[in-house]
Amino acid sequence: MTTDTATRKSAHPRRRTAVALSAAVLAGSGAIAAAGAASAGTPAPSGQGPMRDVAEQVLASGAPGYVARINDGRRTAFTVAGLADIATGRPLTARDQFEIGSNTKTFMSTLALQLVDRHQLRLDAPVAKYLPGVVPNGKNITVRMLLNHTSGLFSYTGDEDFFAQLTEDPQRVWTEQELLDVAFRHEPNFAPGTSWSYSNTNYTLIGMILQKQTGRSLPDLVQQRIARPLGLRHTYYADPRATNTGPGYAHGYAVSFAGATPTKVDTSTWPIGGWGGAAGAIVSDANDLSRFFSGVLGGKLFSQHQVNQMKKTVDVPADYPIKGGYGLGLFRVDGACGTVWGHGGDTLGHHSTALATEDGRRTAVSDTTAEPSDTKANDGVNRYAQVAFAAEDVTICEMLDKPVPASVTDALHGTTPTPAAAG
Repeated sequence: MTTDTATRKSAHPRRRTAVALSAAVLAGSGAIAAAGAASAGTPAPSGQGPMRDVAEQVLASGAPGYVARINDGRRTAFTVAGLADIATGRPLTARDQFEIGSNTKTFMSTLALQLVDRHQLRLDAPVAKYLPGVVPNGKNITVRMLLNHTSGLFSYTGDEDFFAQLTEDPQRVWTEQELLDVAFRHEPNFAPGTSWSYSNTNYTLIGMILQKQTGRSLPDLVQQRIARPLGLRHTYYADPRATNTGPGYAHGYAVSFAGATPTKVDTSTWPIGGWGGAAGAIVSDANDLSRFFSGVLGGKLFSQHQVNQMKKTVDVPADYPIKGGYGLGLFRVDGACGTVWGHGGDTLGHHSTALATEDGRRTAVSDTTAEPSDTKANDGVNRYAQVAFAAEDVTICEMLDKPVPASVTDALHGTTPTPAAAG
């Protein structure tokens, strides 16, 4: 699924979630010595200026690979660094597909808003109308509350036993009901509509509603109603695994910094669709993800009225690492160089971000092929998170064609503390 954790706009529960969420790494499934060994023979980063600096710092923080695509309104530039596959030494390319994690939520929200346009779904109708008897207190939780994370429902990925089971059997394919059972063992975080809390459970339910209202599977809906209309040739819903894991696919790695030497575990064969589902199962590439967010904000997939609904945000808590608000499957990010829109996602092996200007004409997409697996904060995890925060700020500045503030550069190089460093 997606841990959603490592970028100011994108990663939602951020490093806290990352540490808690990425606990599913298998200590004994063939870990590879990281750092120096993993980077031996790695091609030098492409790109120049601030983005080349970002790539170098991302790799130095423990990631095998990094790719970014930035359109600043005048040109599109790619930055690529590191490896797509440690075992073979295959270099990462700008065309490689990767798990996009919780960027999937924007896809699910798009499908929901299309149904609203077709009068097959109402945002302010209770969940019980569409899934009777499924959700505790479902008569007081609306579809809108699921989409903007104000339902109060506990996120199944916050359950420690869930990750213990995932660790024991990472190839297990969980059913939607099994994920809901995990979530509903916990009391709600708050009464519906009274606060905000990021929850993957919300989107498991959205996925169930979409399938029930259309009679179609999520892979089919993504292909027929989003990928095909926008010409996304490298985007699909993993059901339950990524089906293109050879050349052209970026392997993801769970990284543990707890020992004397960091270790990496290849997670690319794990079934992201088997536990991420509607919360984070889509695979895409930088070009397709850019086109998708541009299309969403440009009103190419649903009416302008629904675009406005999507951008109607709820403020995130003041102590939340991301500054801004959350709409319907869409973050508003108040970054160092300005306000942008998008999402992000973390799986057990990838950390990605997808951002765009409000009109969708400028975009910035990036993927880091690693995710910390440690369950407790340590210097390695803190540094990884600090770089992730700073890297996102740099991509925003580059997209908006503004100079990168010295404070961001200092954070990227670890010379000043950032909120991420707190764990």
